[in-house]
This record gives sequence, structure tokens and C-alpha cells, in this order.
Amino acid sequence: MLNISQMNIFIKPSFIHLGIEHLFLSSLAIVKENLGNAGKRFSPFFFFLFSFLILGNVIGLVPFSFTVTAQFVITLSISYMIWVGKLLLGFYKHGIHFLSILLPGGIPFAIVPFFVFVELISFFIPLVALGVRLFANIMSGHILIKVIASFCWIALFLGSGAFFIHFVLIGMLFLLMFLETAVAFIQAYVFFILSCLYFGDAIKGGHLC
Repeated sequence: MLNISQMNIFIKPSFIHLGIEHLFLSSLAIVKENLGNAGKRFSPFFFFLFSFLILGNVIGLVPFSFTVTAQFVITLSISYMIWVGKLLLGFYKHGIHFLSILLPGGIPFAIVPFFVFVELISFFIPLVALGVRLFANIMSGHILIKVIASFCWIALFLGSGAFFIHFVLIGMLFLLMFLETAVAFIQAYVFFILSCLYFGDAIKGGHLC
């Protein structure tokens, strides 16, 4: 991994080489910021996760391609992997004391059961929330693109009166494709950041609201 990102001073790096290096160094900095020095060992995993999500989101914008991240079973599987990783890491770092995140100090005894119930729900929310967020944003954008593209074809064959509408819809389609490309990167970044935060929460043994 590091050998791929290191530049050879005798060879001019390509645009792809520079892009991969920048992506790796950026992900490494984010992982270190959220997980500390103890999280360096997870940097290859998070780099792969970030790269996979970006490629899956962007490739899905290519016509007639398969959108991996628009499949709920896949996004849910990834979020499940992150959640289980957080759970295992928390118990590895803190043992049984990791369960103390369900009951912060200073809570009156009378509301302890209610507070534990609320914290338990918040602990399980990432199991579904990560996958649903990514799936919903990617799928909704693809549905909108398909609807506008369908109207483009309909307007093309309606006659001269709808010919102008056809070109307006094409312009909207190009604009939407540009926005969806930005969404593809943003959603991959959000998923990546939240995953880092969840792992950092497990290492520090704190709360993540």
C-alpha cells in the first residue's frame, strides 16, 4: 500500500498516481485525527472502504452499469461490518467496561433503566442508519435521473411543440448528472467519516450522538 503511494523521483507520476496518493494521505490524516495513533493500523481498511464507496457510487452513474451502493443488502452489509468492528474493538480495548457507555456517570438512579434503554437504541442505530443513508441518497438520485431521461424520450416523440421541452430536459439531465457526481463523493466521504467516528468512539470508550 505504501509502496504504491510513494513517488519514484526518476519517473514522472501520472494523474492517477497522484490521485491515489492524495486519497490515501487524506484518508490517513482523517483516520489519525479521529482514531489517534492507535488507529493507524486501520488506515488500509478505511482507505479501501473510501475507495470502494467512491468507485461504486461513480461507476453507477455510467449508463447500463450496475450500481453497487444502490443495493440495500450491500450497504446494510457494510454498515453491519462497521458496527461489528466497533463492537469487537470496544471490547478488545476496554473489556467488559466497554458496556459502561450505556450508563454515563452522574445519572440519577430513578432514570437509569430509561437512560440505558435510550443508550441501547442509540448504540444499535448505526447498524442500520449508515446503510440506509447511503442507499437512500444514491437510489433517489438514480430514480430521478431515470424519470427525467424517460420524459426526454417522451418529449422527443410528442411533436414539434414538445421539442423545446426535450432540450430543456436534456439540460436538466446534464445538471443532475453533475450534482449526482458530487453526491457520489459526498456520500462516500460521509460514510467514511462516520465509520471513523464510530471506531474512534470504541477506542476512546466515549459516546457518539
